[in-house]
Order: sequence, then structure tokens, then C-alpha cells
Amino acid sequence: MHKKIIKSFLSILLIILPLTVIAQETHSNDDYDKSKKGFDAGTFIIDHIGDSYEWHIATFGEFHLSIPLPVILYSKEKGINVFMSSKFHHGHDEYKGFKIETAKNSNKGKIVETLSDGTVIRPIDISITKNTLSLFLSLILITWVFLSIAKRYKTTKNKPPKGLQSLLEPLIIFIRDDIAKASIGEKKYEKFLPFLLSVFFFIFLNNLFGLVPVFPGGANLTGNIAITMVLAIFTFIITTINGSKSYWTHVVNTPGVPWWLKIPIPLMPLVEIMGVFTKPFVLMIRLFANITAGHIIVLGFFSLIFIFGINVNVYAGYGFSIVSVAFTVFMTLLELLVAFIQAYVFTLLSALYFGMATEEHH
Repeated sequence: MHKKIIKSFLSILLIILPLTVIAQETHSNDDYDKSKKGFDAGTFIIDHIGDSYEWHIATFGEFHLSIPLPVILYSKEKGINVFMSSKFHHGHDEYKGFKIETAKNSNKGKIVETLSDGTVIRPIDISITKNTLSLFLSLILITWVFLSIAKRYKTTKNKPPKGLQSLLEPLIIFIRDDIAKASIGEKKYEKFLPFLLSVFFFIFLNNLFGLVPVFPGGANLTGNIAITMVLAIFTFIITTINGSKSYWTHVVNTPGVPWWLKIPIPLMPLVEIMGVFTKPFVLMIRLFANITAGHIIVLGFFSLIFIFGINVNVYAGYGFSIVSVAFTVFMTLLELLVAFIQAYVFTLLSALYFGMATEEHH
């Protein structure tokens, strides 16, 4: 059953991905400037891997099909303001003195406010953006899936798994036996297993969502450094709280190291303390960079279609589209593998950090 689900998902993904992106991007308001007679590939790519205040689905001529999202702002002059992002008309209009910045500066793509004296500032912004909605959807889906599986385990004890249960059980066992037990130890792994399972499936699911170009997919959630930072902070906090006496002794006074590396300048303690902070930093950057790089490569191939079509001629664009779509299909298959690998690596390294923190002195 699960093999059919996987095959169907792959088939739909490989067909929809190239066609959807091409259909949505045959026009562009910002990337193609007739006065410049060129295609701005950098703007095109950055706009698509970034966050937004609406969920764009498709474009038909001049009609933009998108899902407006709630905008929640706090202004010193106007207080709390709640309205839908459709009031901005895809970023072309202002509403109550607020607008989406289009100028190429640090606030580009963000909501700014024009005060009564003409000053332009950033209000306190807690809006439900595309990435925020994707986060809520993925959490709801993960919660529903695992509560359903847990309920099935309770009601069908000693029976072989089937359906979604049979699809996820090998992954759960793999994380338990080959990651948690192997890295932390059989005595202490159960304490950390819920976090490891949660972080693995959260990253894996959102990596897959990022490959699906139509709603509810298409958001670059795990390619958002704020998300990867929070996940890394969780790992850092759990590691720090559960660090044993032996762990902290190795950090501040590493045994077996010559004294002249500790006194009068504590070189090794400084290196070890830096390592405490660089480990979660590496977790954050690795996940963010790998996921973002995959999206940039795919969008780069699509950009070549428009670069050839606009800067050379339309037939060159059509001709190169064959090569572009072929490479995109290849990259999609590769990103499916990367989606699993990055979830696995983040979970494995977290488990290794937990294991080092809780390891007793021998």
C-alpha cells in the first residue's frame, strides 16, 4: 500500500513541478522590466525562496490566484491593526498608511509604515505569513498522523501494521534503534526519543512540502534560517540542561591535555566552550544552506529559460526549456533524497550531542 502511495506522489510531483513553475512564471511584474529589456534572475529566485504575506497559487493572464493571509501589526500611532493581506492588492497599494516595501533595501518585501511626519519605519509585525501558515499546517498534520497511529497501536495490539502505520513504523524503529540507542545508550535514550522523533518528522515533512509547488506545499520553511535556528536552540538547551558533571569537566578542564595549554592562557577551555556554541550553529547553517541551495539550483534552471528567451530569442527559450525541465526533474529526485538525509543528519547530530552530554566518566 505504502509503495503505491510513494509512486503516486513521485509521479505527480515530477509532472506538476516543471509545468506549475513555468505556468506561474511566464509573466512577472518585477523580474521582467520592459524598459531594461532583461530578466532579473536574482530577484526572481530571492522572491520565491523568501516569505510572503499571501500564498500565491497561480496566475492567469493578469489575474493572480492567491490566498490572502491575516496581517497583524502594532503601530505607535495607530495601535493594533488586523486586516487581510488582500488590502495591499499584491503589494501595489497602501492600506491605512501601511505598505509592502518594494524598494531594494533592508525592508524589501516587509511591511513598513509611513508616520504622520513622513518617516518610514517598521511596525511590530506578528502577521501570519506563508511560512507561518505552512508551519501550522505541518504541525496539525504531524499531530493528526501520530495520534492516529498511536490510537491504532492501542486498539490493534499484536496485529501487523498496515496503511500509514506500516509506512512510518520502519522510520520510527530506525530512529529508535540506529540513532537514539546507538548514540545515547540503551539506559538513557528513552528520555530523548520524543524530541528526536519530533524533530526528524518535522524536518522531513517540511522538506517534502517544500518540493510540492502547489498549496499546501511550496513554502520554503526549512530553508528559513529562523526555523533552523529555533530547532538548533532546542538541541542546545536540551544538551546544556542534561550535561553531566563529567561533560562539563571535559569542557572546562579537559583531562589528558598538557598544562601549558590551560595555564596561564586557557586555550583548550576556550576552544571547548566555543565548541558548545558552534555545534548548534553548525546544525542551523547546514539544514538552512542545503535546503535553500536545492531551491536556488532549480529556480536557476528555470531562469535560464527566460534569460535565453528574452535576451536571445523566443525559440532559444523554448529550446533550452527541454534541457531545463530535464535538469529540474533530476534535481527533484535528488532533493527527495536530500529531504531525508538532512532530517537524518540533524537528528543524528542532536542524538550524538545528547550522548556526549550524558556520558558518564569511565
